[in-house]
Amino acid sequence: MDSTSVYAFPFSQFIFLILLVTLQSSVLLPATSDTGFSIEEATVHDLQLAFQRNQLSSRKLVEFYLKRIESLNPVLRGVLEVNPDALSQADKADQERKTKPRGPFSALHGIPILLKDNIATKDKLNTTAGSYALLGSVVPRDAGVVTRLRKAGAIILGKATLSEWSHYRAKNAPNGWSARGGQGKNPYTGGDPRGSSSGSAISVATNMVTVSLGTETDGSILCPSDSNSVVGIKPTVGLTSRAGVVPISPRQDTVGPICRTVSDAAHVLETIAGFDINDEATFEASKYVPKGGYAQFLRKDGLRGKRLGLVRAFFARNEAFLQYTFRNLRNRGAILVDNLEIDNINEICNGLSRDIALKIEFKQALNAYLQDLVDSPVRSLADVIAFNKKHLKLEKIDEYGQDIMLEAQKTSGIGKQLNEALLNMTRLSKNGFEKLMRSNKLDAVVTPFSSFSSILAIGGYPGVIVPAGYDEEGEPFGICFGGLKGSEPKLIEIAYSFEQANKIRKPPSLFFL
Repeated sequence: MDSTSVYAFPFSQFIFLILLVTLQSSVLLPATSDTGFSIEEATVHDLQLAFQRNQLSSRKLVEFYLKRIESLNPVLRGVLEVNPDALSQADKADQERKTKPRGPFSALHGIPILLKDNIATKDKLNTTAGSYALLGSVVPRDAGVVTRLRKAGAIILGKATLSEWSHYRAKNAPNGWSARGGQGKNPYTGGDPRGSSSGSAISVATNMVTVSLGTETDGSILCPSDSNSVVGIKPTVGLTSRAGVVPISPRQDTVGPICRTVSDAAHVLETIAGFDINDEATFEASKYVPKGGYAQFLRKDGLRGKRLGLVRAFFARNEAFLQYTFRNLRNRGAILVDNLEIDNINEICNGLSRDIALKIEFKQALNAYLQDLVDSPVRSLADVIAFNKKHLKLEKIDEYGQDIMLEAQKTSGIGKQLNEALLNMTRLSKNGFEKLMRSNKLDAVVTPFSSFSSILAIGGYPGVIVPAGYDEEGEPFGICFGGLKGSEPKLIEIAYSFEQANKIRKPPSLFFL
């Protein structure tokens, strides 16, 4: 979760005038292979072509990222652990391409990926949610999404840092901080990386990996993608398996890609989406997975004819962004439906029902996850709290307390309070976002930044965020497209069309290194 899911940037002049150029610093390594192929900012498609043309090998690609991590990560803190088997996985991919030079191989074959450290891997990597309490625990199996990645031939490069326990430990803990990983930094500003999937966004933004996975309960993919100038897809809940993921809420949790481009994110989503026997939510949501996958929706004219809703409340303090959005979307053929309102927006955003439900669900879901582990120092939320309390005086192990966990531990499970909260959120979604979408025949709602995350979260709706520019301080911001359940194909069309029209993303200057 993100600790500040609704906020505004200080726009004092027309935005998009300041785009940072890459600093050729001595801390950065050459970004080209021996054959002259440029690895930095290369897309999955670029890399696959380089493999086919013998311009690059998976081993060389992994070696580049490992050196990049060694150089940048001590300051940025985006990577928690590197997989000791990454190079052997790369060699396997290279050998497979030699054996079958014409494939067929998936888009992610031989491509390195980082996983947020709440996604289980049954290998030499830890899965700890950033906490020392889970260090050394043994998971029973790969997470469902990891099984799919391995089948596709992706290389598990390592684990990305995160806000500890997906920012569901302490209210005053800063974004991007965990006991194990330290404080992650936004590579554009040196400041707040935002969101609990912070390390996934930091690492992709700085070319420490090709693609990554994050998780979202409320804002944890959309927020760091917004602030680190990358693309994030928060899928419909259940579209991707959560089995083997350290949970907060099975009702809201979802796993999705964080990448530099919409095309890369579509390829990752295509790989990880679908039915998993270990996650019952995928039973129903698997009907939304399109035949032929998501890459088929990468259309430059994807905005043409799309009805996009603009809820003015989210643009209230960002008139420059509003006018920019109007012009660019209309120029690409979108039909803008303006001056829309969500009647219950204040009730949704104050989050009372959501907060009640999450605390109850967290205790139940975390206890179930911990009890399923093969081996673990902790077996319940109560054990985690006791561990944190025991290590309170050790520097940087319990620096920010655990008030959220303490509140969750006091809950007593399924009962009247939870049922009332769930019924209220269902009412708010149906009479709010769903009514807005259907009564105006919208394909998506457009909002600045990640300000729509709570509305998408409580209903399990998808969202895609794309880099949209940089403010006068050089801080990135994005534009978010949200839709009804299963609308990922439309959202990808819209997001890709916007991205291709603007191509606004630039790698960070890393001026503070």
